Amino acid sequence: MGFVGTIVRFVVSALVLMLVGFLVPGFAPLGFLNALLAAVVIAALGWVVEATLGRQVSPFGRGIVGFVIAALVIWATQFFVPGMQVTMLAALLAALVIGIIDLFVPTTISR
Repeated sequence: MGFVGTIVRFVVSALVLMLVGFLVPGFAPLGFLNALLAAVVIAALGWVVEATLGRQVSPFGRGIVGFVIAALVIWATQFFVPGMQVTMLAALLAALVIGIIDLFVPTTISR
């Protein structure tokens, strides 16, 4: 993925996080800059989890373990992003909503 594809992915992820803030109770709505920062932090934490534990348990992995790890990454992100407040139940719901949205919203540019 090139530079433009990476930027598009983070912008789309930020917009999805903003939408999730309005849809999921217990997930405080975010402004665009905080949502963009949250998208970067989520990507970084996901990379750390994947590098440490392997792809099968990463937030990008499939299955219940990947789902729970994704929720934990979303929950932990609130400690790095100002104004982001997420309960654990909201993080689980957000991981579900983000997973569903990710099925329908392309986050890469095809050539």
